[in-house]
Amino acid sequence: MPADPNIKPRRISLPVLPHSGKVDQLRSDPPLPIAPAAPSATYTPHVNKVRPATHLTPQQQALQEKVVAALRTVYDPEIPVNLYDLGLIYDIDIDPDNTVRIRMTLTAPGCPVADLIPAQVQTAVESIPEVKSATVDLVWEPTWTKEMMSEAARLDLGL
Repeated sequence: MPADPNIKPRRISLPVLPHSGKVDQLRSDPPLPIAPAAPSATYTPHVNKVRPATHLTPQQQALQEKVVAALRTVYDPEIPVNLYDLGLIYDIDIDPDNTVRIRMTLTAPGCPVADLIPAQVQTAVESIPEVKSATVDLVWEPTWTKEMMSEAARLDLGL
């Protein structure tokens, strides 16, 4: 995906947490099979259920790419991978007026920063000039598993 010159890459950081053992736990589980490459830059079925670009207008497709890029700037404070590649983003809905609604989960219901991460996601998406507003819904179904991670995330974590 070509970089958008209007979006300045930045990493949104949450407070650094002491070593929680999440990455070690992920590494100790049986290895995952490598997933096939995604069919397009805007739709990665192994990561999330973002609508294929064919259901969006060209303007919404462009905005969806910007939203995904913004989501890739928000990182889990316990796992050094962005939320999108971790597979925590389940849906990105873009209304005709450029209102964005995101359905996401966390790696565990007891996540110590459960109240901060959705706010960071909302801030990242609302930083896109074309976005009118953003709503983030935190859901727990389906339960997140490491199989939802992208191949890039698995490689980053040595899985």
